[in-house]
Amino acid sequence: MKHLRDFVSHSSVWIMGLLFLSCFAFVAGRGGLAAGSVWLLIALGAVLFLISEYLTHRFLFHMKPPKHPVLLKMMKKLHYDHHELPNDLNLLFLPVWYSIPNYGLLGVITYLLTSDPMSAFAVVSGAIGMLLYYEWVHFVAHRPIKPLTAWGRWMKKVHQWHHYKNENYWFGVSNPSMDYLIGTFKQEKGVELSPTARKLQG
Repeated sequence: MKHLRDFVSHSSVWIMGLLFLSCFAFVAGRGGLAAGSVWLLIALGAVLFLISEYLTHRFLFHMKPPKHPVLLKMMKKLHYDHHELPNDLNLLFLPVWYSIPNYGLLGVITYLLTSDPMSAFAVVSGAIGMLLYYEWVHFVAHRPIKPLTAWGRWMKKVHQWHHYKNENYWFGVSNPSMDYLIGTFKQEKGVELSPTARKLQG
């Protein structure tokens, strides 16, 4: 219970949780949950998160350290410091100043494409729901918690490889599908130990 309390009490989790409930309630309040197309839009939001999770982790969070001090400070808060102190609770979660603008943009783009506010809220609720699942899987990977399922135990082990073996592989935190698709999922024993796995700044 302590670990669950630590998770839900973190500001990034409960703020995004409230946003998820608000978006989902908007859809439900307009009777959208009775339509199969709305559930497809919620699923689309979840899939978009999975794709962005991989692309963001690999190409933004692991980018070459920027020279501008403000950008470097931002990247340290977003990810670099997490690799240096992987079990620091304050560095585990995506900050809301990063997440909220991203999901706001997703909602605006969806609305511009569909001209339907319910569609926009459905896609955003699916994406935020998947974000919360991601945050839980990531939290478990870095806390002294033994997952209840074989899947959870395997995902925890895979994420440990990313942090302690080689930061150039295993970018999927909640799901390894993009790693398999793009070729960044390797058998751990065949991957060399990286000297910069804990120091993304080099």
